Amino acid sequence: MMKEDFLLELGLEEMPAHVVTPSMEQLKERMTKFLEEHRFSFDSIEAFSTPRRLAVRVNGMETKQQDIEEEAKGPALRIAKDENGEWTKAAQGFARGQGMTTEDLYTKEFNGEEYVFVRKFIAGKSAVEVLPNLVSEVIEKMTFPTMMRWGNETLKFIRPIHWLVALLGEMIVPMEILSIGSGNISRGHRFLGQNVMIQHPKQYEKALMSQYVLVNSDYRKTMIMEQMVEFATKNQWKIDFDESLLEEVNNLVEWPTAFIGTFDEKYLEVPSEVLITSMKEHQRYFAVMDYDGKLLPYFIAVRNGNAEKIEQVILGNEKVLTARLEDAAFFYEEDQKHTIEDYMAKIAKVTFHEKIGTMTNKMGRTKAIVQILAAKWNFTAEELEAALRASDIYKFDLVTGMVGEFSELQGIMGEKYALLQGESEWVAAAIREHYLPTTAEGSLPVTKVGALLAVADKLDSILSFFTVGLIPTGSNDPYALRRQTYGIIRILQDQKWNLPLEWLEEMTRQVESADGFHYDVAMEKIREFFAGRMSQYLSLQGVRSDIMDAAFASTTLDFYYQIQAAEVLENHRQDADMKVATESFTRIANLAQKAEKEVVVDAKLFTDASENELYEAYQALSLEGTIEENYLALKSLQPAIANYFENNMIMVEDEAVRNNRLSLLKQINQSVQKIADMSKLVIK
Repeated sequence: MMKEDFLLELGLEEMPAHVVTPSMEQLKERMTKFLEEHRFSFDSIEAFSTPRRLAVRVNGMETKQQDIEEEAKGPALRIAKDENGEWTKAAQGFARGQGMTTEDLYTKEFNGEEYVFVRKFIAGKSAVEVLPNLVSEVIEKMTFPTMMRWGNETLKFIRPIHWLVALLGEMIVPMEILSIGSGNISRGHRFLGQNVMIQHPKQYEKALMSQYVLVNSDYRKTMIMEQMVEFATKNQWKIDFDESLLEEVNNLVEWPTAFIGTFDEKYLEVPSEVLITSMKEHQRYFAVMDYDGKLLPYFIAVRNGNAEKIEQVILGNEKVLTARLEDAAFFYEEDQKHTIEDYMAKIAKVTFHEKIGTMTNKMGRTKAIVQILAAKWNFTAEELEAALRASDIYKFDLVTGMVGEFSELQGIMGEKYALLQGESEWVAAAIREHYLPTTAEGSLPVTKVGALLAVADKLDSILSFFTVGLIPTGSNDPYALRRQTYGIIRILQDQKWNLPLEWLEEMTRQVESADGFHYDVAMEKIREFFAGRMSQYLSLQGVRSDIMDAAFASTTLDFYYQIQAAEVLENHRQDADMKVATESFTRIANLAQKAEKEVVVDAKLFTDASENELYEAYQALSLEGTIEENYLALKSLQPAIANYFENNMIMVEDEAVRNNRLSLLKQINQSVQKIADMSKLVIK
């Protein structure tokens, strides 16, 4: 069967940078699914993108669908034929519906009954016949964060479509979208290039490059980095290659040219975080540092074009940045004219959520949680003092001018201003760290005080929003409660802090804000919500779902403990004796359910030496160690358990002996269940 390359390019008005890469990947995924569903085999698919185009190239695609032969099942024979052996209308209708006649029908047994069947041969269509369906099945089905319509059209898309390229080898595949017909003409750079004819899909990159367009996004990104590295090497600089900024800049340009700009050294008196944020968020510039990490009065930006008249471009960018830095310097100076107490008076008027109360109310509840957890986690008096002071003021920077201008600096400016006003390093660090982690895999708090405040603040948000019924559903999570819960789990693991469900129950009884708001939430909902994030955490570490189920079914309702238990089981699942131990513990668990509520073992009722052996071995165990030590200790009972079951029938007629044996098994099971419900493990 013949193979050929196929190119599809959608030409658009400039897309927002953040949707370019996801849209390119979406087009590739949809194209792959389309080809598979329509029975076209291919060697590979490549995806391309710039702000003005999305494209895919299918390499080595068969130019004809694969033929298929399939068997269709019809009605039962008793329905398909009458008493005279003639085909009924049901059989005739089935044959006709399959494009066949009753002469093509045959019978075959299925689930103990005879049915009629027909075998069909479906010849594959040519690619030219099928590929036009890409418009309705791929292009028009694409989704975006925001979509628009234009003119009188009903189609919604990320931006208006202006041209369409569809090439199978050198042949144009006829298709149309919004009265725009396909062809082999693409458009070059908006200012530097012209329209260009693409003779063959293999020439796509080369043809567009001749018109100042680099369609390979990875190559474009590499080119940007190489230009910046050249500047850094020449000037002995370090550059913060912020991945998100690099991705954004890459999706703003089709022909990147990096350049160096400068700003007045006087602005270096402003904290470097402020300057870097201003350059990154407002101007999409890369900051420049010396080898010691000190910010320098330079920046690197990327132009969507060549180096022609680059000096004018540099001057324009420097002028715009100076205005931004003037604003930053102004806010920094103005903010220092006010005390933390001034800001706390302002924040009392800031609403956290209309159903929950003010930001001051939230801080009060967080402080109460800090007191509870600090006692549980054995904080020193000095640590507790710092944690309580941080709880009193940790949101004050939200009403500063700097954070009002640059919301990304919340916490960061709080730390800076707290230090300037004489707060301790622990308090200042906690103000910054309570936001951490800001992403699923982001940095965690380093200080104990910061970690405590981060957990307490996040717990208040979770308990508060659950109380008023604002619980995440599906993909809807406007208050980032899933991310905050995941952050709590990561902090607990990092600090090795326990967090039993009963402590949260204690919070619901004791914590109340000044306005009378108190937590009122079913702990089962909280447990399930945490379990979902714990599963996410463990899945990323490769822990199997059955092991998670076993650990989460532990009678020890402690989030940290259950994650540790899952990791212990995962680490030991390949042990040679794991299968035997799991089977034994499962058997014990099943029998333990039949024991009386009162668990009392009387050694005088033992009738076999194996009973004494197991009882004494269990009594000798030390189960006060780590989860791993406790697990290995219980697993060491395996020989005694095997001997016990070999020599004893548990469900004997003698009620006293039977209950005594069940009581021993129940005691062992209770210790095992503190770690995990081993019956949920699937060990082959």
